[in-house]
Amino acid sequence: MSEILSSLRSLMASHSPPLDALVVPSEDYHQSEYVSARDKRREFVSGFTGSAGLALITKNEARLWTDGRYFLQATQQLSNEWTLMRMGEDPLVEAWMSDNLSEEANIGVDPWCVSVDTANRWNKSFAKKNQKLIPTTTDLVDEVWQNRPPSQTSPLAVHPLEFAGRSVPDKLEELRSKLKQESARGYVIAALDEVAWLYNIRGTDVAYCPVAHAFAIVTTDSAFLYVDKKKVSDEVSEYFKGLGVEVREYTDVISDVALLASDRLFSSFSSKSTNDMEIDSDWLWVDPAKCCYALYSKLDADKVLLQPSPLSLPKALKNPVELDGLKKAHVRDGAAVVQYLVWLDQQMQELYGASGYFLEAESNKKKPTSETAKLTELTVSDKLESLRAAKEHFRGLSFPTISSVGSNAAIIHYSPEPGACAEMDPDQIYLCDSGAQYLDGTTDITRTVHFGKPSAHEKDCYTAVFKGHVALGNARFPKGTSGYTLDILARAPLWKYGLDYRHGTGHGVGSYLFSCCWDDYAGPHQVSFRPHARNVPLQASMTVTDEPGYYEDGNFGIRLENVLVVNDAETEFNFGDKGYLQFEHITWAPYQVKLINLEQLTQEEIDWLNTYHLKCKDILAPFMNQTEMEWLMKATEPVSVLV
Repeated sequence: MSEILSSLRSLMASHSPPLDALVVPSEDYHQSEYVSARDKRREFVSGFTGSAGLALITKNEARLWTDGRYFLQATQQLSNEWTLMRMGEDPLVEAWMSDNLSEEANIGVDPWCVSVDTANRWNKSFAKKNQKLIPTTTDLVDEVWQNRPPSQTSPLAVHPLEFAGRSVPDKLEELRSKLKQESARGYVIAALDEVAWLYNIRGTDVAYCPVAHAFAIVTTDSAFLYVDKKKVSDEVSEYFKGLGVEVREYTDVISDVALLASDRLFSSFSSKSTNDMEIDSDWLWVDPAKCCYALYSKLDADKVLLQPSPLSLPKALKNPVELDGLKKAHVRDGAAVVQYLVWLDQQMQELYGASGYFLEAESNKKKPTSETAKLTELTVSDKLESLRAAKEHFRGLSFPTISSVGSNAAIIHYSPEPGACAEMDPDQIYLCDSGAQYLDGTTDITRTVHFGKPSAHEKDCYTAVFKGHVALGNARFPKGTSGYTLDILARAPLWKYGLDYRHGTGHGVGSYLFSCCWDDYAGPHQVSFRPHARNVPLQASMTVTDEPGYYEDGNFGIRLENVLVVNDAETEFNFGDKGYLQFEHITWAPYQVKLINLEQLTQEEIDWLNTYHLKCKDILAPFMNQTEMEWLMKATEPVSVLV
């Protein structure tokens, strides 16, 4: 790291003008939180592998900002050359730069890797000391990154209508209608999932996310896709011709945005039949959170409509085909998770002398007879992936599996690495947060288990997490309610003990797209304590996760997660004629009863657990062999509290 920092500081000094500081964001040209290997610039300079964060390099210091998901991980990964800045506890990066850098300091950043919102916020903060944000013409990190991974050239694939549920012409018509409503003549699309959703295409440029690096521009009478043409087969080319979408090179987007600004961007497919949509306007629509500053700088700022994307909400509102596919995908995925738990339970008993999933006793300290028989966090997660891979429509994982034992489970976004991960331990908690990409849906599930004798404290914590999980999932609430309002339901049982967790409680889940993150501002909807969760109320046909947790540094971590669908609710009354909503669970895998203090549950919570387990057994039964079915029946037996 010392050589990297030294090389960057040399480039900063020789830059014109010389730079007093260099910002290295986590994001790529599309403001993605999860990026391809060649775009992990912040990871390269800092050694911190978390998905979110920002590095700041000055002449004498190196600081890294990240959120609560990664405090423990960053502490472990950063060298002594770096200072960790805890978001929510330490000053914001722009405040720190404004206060600690000199008058008229020059602060460099790659304008492709910073959003319009962020750049504008920084410029405002820097103004009081006449500091300047300097967009670099090249990314300085790329200049010192030897052996940088190559670009991906995997082919684009058309996402069939049988899975997408809505045609591209239908989506374009809706988008153009919104342009007309806002008196805008065009929209610049930078977010990878929005390009994929709008044009019903998928790719493999970003690990775990079925998207391709691409931009799009849609006007009242034309549509463009900007992508490396080596990824476009003859078949896909014909698909776009049939849609009237002009495909241009990825690098052409910067010049075409400039043409768009001067109303000189024309397509060979422009349809005269859309003339009734044409409007006399100079306004262009840009989502300031998703569009990079490099593209925005080519527009006339006085003629830009800075508003949230007109595609975010339609993408979040799943159509009937998508909902049906998501439910089917979660059934198959739940079957894989149960098959995994059956296998793991057997292995832990045979190899480690564990009392197992159902019994509560200390292990007999048995050890595997050979290194090859040893189970690690990584080898068991590989087994889970193989079980998913055998399921219909499987296309890969939706994020790196968080397979974590004991103290590693306290690292919220822990990822086991070959040669550095822990061996399975029957006397410690095991947390597994995992998901998959299927052609008909994206999944995300977390279960926490113990194959030995959990402590009373671990059971109390698990029970509090479970109670919060049930409280959120059972909520009924008036239309117009945001996830910010509901977040307290999941935390209240933990607050009773003075406990909490540092991440949001729920995020959206795509339809063979992203499994969005708790603290991803793109949302658009979330269940979270963070203020941006107020922005978009929950609506029927949205999906959202329900995943409270508790993490005790150095000891253990607990999280439970199901995917929910928001549905209309039938209520006895309808105060204010608002209408009411409720959640439907579509994730299916049992909760470990031996980790629950049943006497701490209300009768309503016990009834919910029994009902959920009964559904679990019935829904997953067709996928189970005899051994698996016997295990599942035992795992879902009704429970009660003796009075």
